[in-house]
Formats: sequence, structure tokens, C-alpha cells
Amino acid sequence: MLVVMKHSASAEHIRAVVAAIKDMGYGARPIPGGQRTAVGLIGNDGAVDSGLLLGLDGVLEVIPVTHPYKQVSREWRETNTVVTLANGTRIGGSEVVVMAGPCAVEGEAEILELAQKVKDMGATVLRGGAFKPRSSPYAFQGLGREGLELLARAREQTGLAVVTEALDPEGADLVAEYADIIQIGARNMQNYPLLRRAGRTGKPVLLKRGLAATIDELLLAAEYILAEGNDDVILCERGIRSFDTHTRNLFDLAAIPVVKSLSHLPIIADPSHATGLRAKVIPMARAAIAAGADGLIVEVHQDPPRAMSDGAQSLYPEQFREMMEQITVIARAIGRDVTPPLGSAPTG
Repeated sequence: MLVVMKHSASAEHIRAVVAAIKDMGYGARPIPGGQRTAVGLIGNDGAVDSGLLLGLDGVLEVIPVTHPYKQVSREWRETNTVVTLANGTRIGGSEVVVMAGPCAVEGEAEILELAQKVKDMGATVLRGGAFKPRSSPYAFQGLGREGLELLARAREQTGLAVVTEALDPEGADLVAEYADIIQIGARNMQNYPLLRRAGRTGKPVLLKRGLAATIDELLLAAEYILAEGNDDVILCERGIRSFDTHTRNLFDLAAIPVVKSLSHLPIIADPSHATGLRAKVIPMARAAIAAGADGLIVEVHQDPPRAMSDGAQSLYPEQFREMMEQITVIARAIGRDVTPPLGSAPTG
């Protein structure tokens, strides 16, 4: 439920509404807007007596929020959320953001070299796994804290922001010490203790859609993070499981415009995990931008056949350059642009 205040409502009026909601046993969250302030009522699973609120000074109207996810929905906030990183990257605005790097951090020389390459080609966020949730317990599990330290070193050298995955609540705190964005992977989309802890870190969170999750389930998972007071959530479509074996997953491109119609949160696409095949990554990256994605997260490796994780879906650097050129054309065709390379003069 949203309590919409009048233009003339004072700070005291807003405080009185917040107090009344709390007296009813619910949470209250003021939402300043361009024209007027609203106060969101949270914590209710059923109907609330709006008459108790309509009679308060400064209240214009009370609007029910019909979706089970409240703070995530466009009913709660009509304008798009824009997540701003320390290096100036804005996710969810008019520009398309590109995150790129290896599936796993493998060593200092490798990550520093690749970070510089993807930066020079237009990425503004470096991806790389320090902790790897692998299907087999015998597969490479990542470098752990050492990997986080190497990612931080690459950020110092290049200015790229860093996104990397946390696997458990304790790991979320550790990742928050080093990364600019905490990634919640597909296997952990409904790990509710991890979602809550990531929300409490105050760091932006990249939430990937689960392997067989519906869009509503994705948005409800995001609600857990916002319920902890963290609005900086980036959703990610990375493909869902299907019966077909020609690609790793089924890339649900329709999820992008559907999410944008339902939620104010930005959504990016992961064509690497969606397809699992290097040859399919660039075509699906183009399609994702055309569908309205706010960005891409793509795996790139200097020598994919020798990669310690997901080499088959990792682009060579020269292929990444080709992808950047092509998505720039598509972004401009739909009235957007790709975020300028770090250190370059702004376009337009």
C-alpha cells in the first residue's frame, strides 16, 4: 500500500503518517518523488484498513499495491531505479553498461591483463569469480580471498568497478569488502539468508534469475533485498533450463520487457551462460540490447581453450571488441548508447 501525500504536506505530516503505520504494526518507508512524497506500507500479507490513514493531515490518497512483491513493483515506484557505482557507471539509465571478464580469476598477470583489455574496448565493470559454485565438487572452485584481492588490484590499476559472486551469508560480508557489486548466482536466487545478508551490506546486488525460476519468483527474491533497505538491485536474465540440448539454457529474451513493465529495477542479460556457446554469445548480446536490456555481463578470456572454467562460452578479446561495436550500433538505433569508456569524454 502507498500513502500518497499532498503537494503541501509538511515533514511533520509525513512523520505522522509513518507513526500511524507503525502503530498499526507495519513498517513504513517514505519515498520522495519529483512532485510529491509517498509513504510505503510494508509487512502486510493482507488488506489494510486505509480509512485510518485517509483521515490524516496531508494525505491525498491511499493506493493498494496488488503484486506480492511490493517495493520491487512499478506500483511502488514509477520511475526507473538507476544504480550508480563509485567509478561513475550508471545502471538503469539511458546508457547500456557492459560488464566483462573471465568466468574465474586464475592469477594476477591474467586478470590484470584482461581487465586492461576489456576496459580499452569499452567495459566499465570487471566480472570475475573468486568463489565458484561448480556442479562437480572436483572442478576448480576459485581462489577465494586471493581472487578478491586480485580483483581489487585490477580495479586500482584500471578504474573498472568489480562484480563478483558470494555463495553464502558470511561470504557476502567478505565480498562486500572488495567488490562494488555483490553477485547472487542462479543457484542461490532463493537462498533467503544470503539475500537478506547481501541487502544489509548496503552494496549494490546483481541478482541472477534461477535455473527454473518464474519472473514472479525472481522479483520476489529481489524483494528480500529491498526489504533490508537496499534499493540498489540489478536483475539479470541468464537463461532457464529447457528440454533442448543445442544451447546450455533457453535465453528468455521476453523476460526483459516483461520485467521492465512490472518493476522499476534495471535488468541486464548474460548471453554467455544463456547459450553456453561462444558462437552464440554475440548474436544473443545483440538481441538482448534490442529487447531493452540495461546492460550485458559477458565472459572474456585471453585463451578460452585453456580457461579453468567455462572456456566454451568465453569470448576471445577480439570477439569482445566486435560485440562492442555491434551493440553500439543497435543501442543507438533504439535511442540509447553504450556507456563511454572510462576516462573518455562523454558523448552527446
